[in-house]
Amino acid sequence: MTEANETKEQLQMPTTYDPKEAERKWYDYWIKNEFFKAGNRPDAETYTIVIPPPNVTGMLHIGHALDFTLQDILSRTKRMQGYDTLWLPGSDHAGIATQTKVEQKLREQGQSRYDLGREKFLEKVWEWKEQYAKTIREQWAKMGFSLDYSRERFTLDEGLSQAVREVFVSLHEKGLIYRGNYIINWDPAARTALSDIEVEYKEVQGALYHLEYKTTDGTGSIVVATTRPETMLGDSAVAVHPKDERYQHLIGKKLLLPIVNREIPVIADEYVEKEFGSGAVKITPAHDPNDFEVGKRHDLPQILVMDESGTMNANAGPYQGKDRFECRKQIVADLKEQGVLLKIEEHVHQVGHSERSGAVIEPYLSTQWFVKMQPLAEQAIEAQKSGKGVNFVPDRFEKIYLHWIENVRDWCISRQLWWGHRIPAWHCADCGGVTVERQDAKVCSHCQSSNISQDNDVLDTWFSSALWPFSTLGWPGDTEDMKRFYPTDVLVTGYDIIYFWVARMIFTALEFTDQIPFKDVLIHGLVRDSEGRKMSKSLGNGVDPLEVIEKYGADAMRYMISTSSTPGQDLRFRWERVEQARNFANKIWNASRFALMNLEGVTSADIDLSGPLGTADRWILHRLNETVRDVTRLIDSYEFGETGRLLYNFIWDDLCDWYIEFSKLSLYGTDAAAKKTTQSVLAYVLDQTQRLIHPFMPFISEEIWQHLPHEGETITLAAWPKENAAFESPDAVREMELLMDAIRSVRNIRAEVNVPMSKKVELLVKPATTETQLILRSNEEYLRRFCNTSLLQIDAEMAAPEKAMTAVITGAELYLPLAGLIDIAQELARLDKELQTLYGEVERIEKKLANEGFVAKAPAKVIEEEKAKLADYADKRDKVIARLAELKG
Repeated sequence: MTEANETKEQLQMPTTYDPKEAERKWYDYWIKNEFFKAGNRPDAETYTIVIPPPNVTGMLHIGHALDFTLQDILSRTKRMQGYDTLWLPGSDHAGIATQTKVEQKLREQGQSRYDLGREKFLEKVWEWKEQYAKTIREQWAKMGFSLDYSRERFTLDEGLSQAVREVFVSLHEKGLIYRGNYIINWDPAARTALSDIEVEYKEVQGALYHLEYKTTDGTGSIVVATTRPETMLGDSAVAVHPKDERYQHLIGKKLLLPIVNREIPVIADEYVEKEFGSGAVKITPAHDPNDFEVGKRHDLPQILVMDESGTMNANAGPYQGKDRFECRKQIVADLKEQGVLLKIEEHVHQVGHSERSGAVIEPYLSTQWFVKMQPLAEQAIEAQKSGKGVNFVPDRFEKIYLHWIENVRDWCISRQLWWGHRIPAWHCADCGGVTVERQDAKVCSHCQSSNISQDNDVLDTWFSSALWPFSTLGWPGDTEDMKRFYPTDVLVTGYDIIYFWVARMIFTALEFTDQIPFKDVLIHGLVRDSEGRKMSKSLGNGVDPLEVIEKYGADAMRYMISTSSTPGQDLRFRWERVEQARNFANKIWNASRFALMNLEGVTSADIDLSGPLGTADRWILHRLNETVRDVTRLIDSYEFGETGRLLYNFIWDDLCDWYIEFSKLSLYGTDAAAKKTTQSVLAYVLDQTQRLIHPFMPFISEEIWQHLPHEGETITLAAWPKENAAFESPDAVREMELLMDAIRSVRNIRAEVNVPMSKKVELLVKPATTETQLILRSNEEYLRRFCNTSLLQIDAEMAAPEKAMTAVITGAELYLPLAGLIDIAQELARLDKELQTLYGEVERIEKKLANEGFVAKAPAKVIEEEKAKLADYADKRDKVIARLAELKG
């Protein structure tokens, strides 16, 4: 930008900041000029973040806003620090979540996916995906995220699909993927399997049904208890502990299963706890994971009594065609009638629900595809324990990660859906063999028959997400991006998906790239409402980030949400904090506007800090140095909350409330050299301040920076501030602290005796040391201006005046003679009147609290409020008494 243009831009700075106009203008400018595109600094060190891909199921919520804002702060900071920075965007097909949404929409139109067929249904889902991917991009833009859109990926992209197939086939070849019958979590609403971590457990008020099973020879019976009586129709045995003396005579005998009158054996198995309940349990191998294992040990039949929709099947006898919960009601009535339902107890227990559809999960025997987890987990555990693993922030989450991966079960990866990566396996109708290949199979690999068909199931959405850090960079190809930007530097995510996603990315990356996928894992908490409740549709307490932006601007939303965040901790969303952040942005704007009105004609070439600097100049440059050092360290440590506090204090207090006020003396004075120095310091500090705040507030900082004297096209590529040894000035800090203490003390005295700042006062200062006296005398101009004195005397030998207000600060005593400050007689009369009022209030509340009737009937909260009022009035009374004594003395 030329000098002429610099001056012109400065003059055009509006009176008030318009977030909407700035946000639209600058984001378009950044994108058009490809400032966020990685790869333009081939000789620079790289810094990479791949965005946790949002699901294409709807709008981004406030939790996304937090997660992505933290990533943007890191990306913008590193870009300014000279790194070749890649922040890679993308979205997730989200399998069951997206399919559920589209099926819901079809139901509203009176259709189902089966009416359309697989191909037509998938066309509908792709239409949905395009709509919501576009919406997500628009939201990213409104929040100001510095993403490299040229590298945007989607988990069903051709390249990522190739990576998914390569991993599946490779694991299958290594014997780590297998197909087998197993009890899985079944979602009857979505008609698909779920992994353990897709199940949400909720406390439910249920019942415990005590049933009597009689021996076929009439010699006895066994009582069992169940929370799901409908599954008894699939019982294959009743088990007791082999050492339980109560049942020794029954082991090996047959029982008659009520309702269906099928014979089942009594078996002995150490799985049973003798001390729990009756010491006997019904074994239903097709509907309970523990029973499944017992059934395998005893070679028991596996009897499914439901179909995939949760409807009772032919094995349920008279209940065939009934919904599982309708069946429960009917079977309970029938068992009562037969006299074998001995007791029903109320029972609160944890019931699994589908995280996606909300349906009650059914443990269900099914043929599924699994990943054998132990070999993969061992590799990840070894890396973590040997110090070659990822760095968790906060580090307590490493224990949570290790605990899960050390106890991991085989991963069920098949889903009975249409939307997702279809399993690359083909089943032969002639020989029954299964062919797994990287390319679509044409013939059976076992018998060469062409009578083959592809498996109908798709892969768990987390299977493709697990490859995200490297599949997005072109793996399995040997791409330049993979060589340059992998492994990535940090993953930013919530603690709720450590198992779902973080662990899976780590073990797949180690298996297929021999490297950890990211160096750091920054864990943040959930965004809760102001009362600390989890945000949900049912509570209606969710917050739309776009609504926040509409009211207060993107910068206010970003600053509030990122600086309210402590690693690993939940945060509460409060509208008043967003308003405070907006006020902070306005403070920065107004301070910058004032400065620019006094920088007319100043260009970047005119900024000169080499000349003699005043106390305030040296102090603000020293404080800038400290702020640069601390902010840089804190961002590197992911301490965004503390970073925000430091920036707020430096900008609001040091720069705006003190330095800018002090600068007016030289800016409005007649000393041309002093004015030029102040202009240089002001321009420089404002420029550096905008750079420091830019990662948090990108829009307003760009708008202000473009008006300031500067070089370069955009603040997004401006160099990150660095410490400057020449600015270190502890002497200036001591001097300014002395001056600020003095000014604050005088202002406090004025407030105490209701003397406005506009009224001039006498100020007598008694320094404790020669050094303090020199400092104060060399800065008399500041004291006169900001204490508004009619007389200022600085003398180490002065005697304390008889009637004066006194303040003691480090290094000096301050006296404000009362004669020039207030009318003593008038003030005594006012205070005496105030004292009588306070005596009356204290007496009134004391009588109220002494009234036994009031204390007995009033709520505890009201009594506490009255006690607080009493303490407040008593404190005010005592202060007025002390003040009267001081004045009369």
